[in-house]
Amino acid sequence: MGTHLPSTEFDGTAVDDQREADAEAVMGQPPAQMVQLLGPDGKLGFDPVFTEYAEKLTAEALRGLYADMAAIRRFDIEATALQRQGQLALWVPLTGQEAAQIGSGRASQPQDYIFPTYREHGVALTRNVDLAELLRQFRGVSNGGWNPQDTNFHLYTLVLAAQTLHAVGYAMGIQRDQKLAAAEAPGQGKESAGKEAAVIAYFGDGASSEGDVHESMVFASSYNAPVVFFCQNNHWAISVPTNVQTRVPLSNRAKGYGFPGIRVDGNDVIAVHAVTEWALEHARQGKGPVLIEAFTYRVGAHTTADDPTKYRQSAEEDAWRAKDPLLRLEKYLRSEGLADDGFFAKVKSDGDELAAYVRRTTHDLETPDIRSAFANTYAEAHPLVAEELAWFEEYSAGFAGGEEPAGQAGKAGH
Repeated sequence: MGTHLPSTEFDGTAVDDQREADAEAVMGQPPAQMVQLLGPDGKLGFDPVFTEYAEKLTAEALRGLYADMAAIRRFDIEATALQRQGQLALWVPLTGQEAAQIGSGRASQPQDYIFPTYREHGVALTRNVDLAELLRQFRGVSNGGWNPQDTNFHLYTLVLAAQTLHAVGYAMGIQRDQKLAAAEAPGQGKESAGKEAAVIAYFGDGASSEGDVHESMVFASSYNAPVVFFCQNNHWAISVPTNVQTRVPLSNRAKGYGFPGIRVDGNDVIAVHAVTEWALEHARQGKGPVLIEAFTYRVGAHTTADDPTKYRQSAEEDAWRAKDPLLRLEKYLRSEGLADDGFFAKVKSDGDELAAYVRRTTHDLETPDIRSAFANTYAEAHPLVAEELAWFEEYSAGFAGGEEPAGQAGKAGH
């Protein structure tokens, strides 16, 4: 089969990734089946494995999943507005991926440890990270913003795929801690049953092409590490479509490492929750790693510095908006009599309240100082850094009042 590259800027992948299925057929294998429980029409289907997990979700839990998705979408809108108004140096939107993040995050347990990339704002919400604190990094006043030990949610990783290596190393550490505890206190296994921990490593379809992901999966398989690799396939690695990244479904890559790979409808929060719960149980029980490919879509830009109209058609975006994760769960909740107008009005009100809190807190943050970046480059003074700082000071003095132009500090800090 010949190599195909987009012939125009709009020659991307079809919304159902038919090319991937065709490639599977050429190689004599059936297309990867995608786990879906809640369809775009809001009707709940059946799966022989994962329906059992979905049935554990109570009406209250389902309403909670919707409330979480609505809250993080409202937060995303507010953060984007803050960046456009010069309050943040950059923002990484998540709209469209709420189900993948909320469903997987809520399936984890407090003792599990999570390694995010830089877009997992929804997962941060499920781990009780203060969303206003999350913005400190994007304002340029912190290298992190929160203490991972408080929530078992690691700091954002801006270096593509580096967190997958960290996640596997952490999972291998969990293995050794458990073996040591068992050796030091034999016969105590029943008391610790159910408290075993696992790790989730989030990454995108673009990051899946990084060597770090391959190396991580080799180590995870070799050592049977309790880690779940969670790939959010949002179809676009900035401007590169999925079909250029891979010729087959990403979930199939797990076969080469010898552990399970599952493709799930990433806009179906119920299916994502069920699949992630199963995968984490699998890992905690010592059965080894799992790869989950959440088949979703980045509705907005890659970051606020990106313009998606340059590389994809609006018709593609519209097709995916019809699969909106919030809309399909709302249809289900209403049709089953699990939520009424009062509930949805309360969710909207809570979202507006969260947005107001985030805006107020962000405005109260200190103004980032670019000079701190020079001071923190090396532990000791460095002549080249001193020379660059001197140039910057001279440059800044050329403006009225001796200060750099408005917004320059935040931009330079990014």
